[in-house]
Amino acid sequence: MSVVAALSRPPGAAAPPGPGGLRRPGLRRLLVPGLLYLVLLFVLPVGMLLATSLYAPVPGGELGEFAPALRWQNYTEALAQFWPQLLRSFGFAAVATVATLLVGYPMAYVIAVRARGRPGVQGLLVVLVVAPFFTSFVLRTVAWKQILADEGAVVAALRWLHLLAPDGRVSATPVAVVIGLTYSFLPFMVLPLFAALERLDPRLLEAGSDLYATPLTTFRTVTLPLSAPGVVAGTLLTFIPAVGDYVNAALLGNNRSTVMIGQVIDARFFRVLDYPTAAVLSVVLMVSILALVTSYVRRAGTEELV
Repeated sequence: MSVVAALSRPPGAAAPPGPGGLRRPGLRRLLVPGLLYLVLLFVLPVGMLLATSLYAPVPGGELGEFAPALRWQNYTEALAQFWPQLLRSFGFAAVATVATLLVGYPMAYVIAVRARGRPGVQGLLVVLVVAPFFTSFVLRTVAWKQILADEGAVVAALRWLHLLAPDGRVSATPVAVVIGLTYSFLPFMVLPLFAALERLDPRLLEAGSDLYATPLTTFRTVTLPLSAPGVVAGTLLTFIPAVGDYVNAALLGNNRSTVMIGQVIDARFFRVLDYPTAAVLSVVLMVSILALVTSYVRRAGTEELV
């Protein structure tokens, strides 16, 4: 059919539009800006990062002077020196992701299900979730530093409840860093969960009750499976930026037991001027996150992201 139509078309006549009314050449032209954006701002920087990770120091050169090379020892040396910070970053991010899920799921459920039918209340609650984005990320972290200070009300209450030793502290500890990460990335968990739970048909919950299912059984067999796309999207949006975060660790932690890989990369790039090591750690972090995310998505099922 298409061959006959092509042969019968007069010379110089335009080709008929494809599906959706767009001609293929026009569709290709629409893709050009996006492809240029990816090449200039992603492919080239990543290529430069990979090349920098193999640079070698210039013999007798000044501080920060390196030459192009294929020095693969940079990877083994960097991992041998900074593997504790790398593992700590993934550990903090994993704990913060679980904490945001435990805190964010009830919030999203109340907004999407309990407040359904009351658009004013629902809109107000969504605005309250998004409101922290109107303030600087650094300022919010500094505020948590004041909240968790040794002379603050939180520490005083924990000491009064005997949940903290009289000389104990929360600031400059791993707990403070995880609290900061949880608060900072909580909206990234709540919003995808809200979008998934908003599509939940309340009649399915009523059917579970009619079949004498307990609220816990209804949640486990109906609500949670139907909200799985939001859980998968929320955990990815929370875990990925949390691994590379360095603001919370720098402001809420200390320089010993809370150093994350983002702090190491920042110091190596801008203070030590050890560009190859910083590039190596960046590449390792990127590849590790990509491998973990790919494994997670395969286990969860790619259909959960639809």
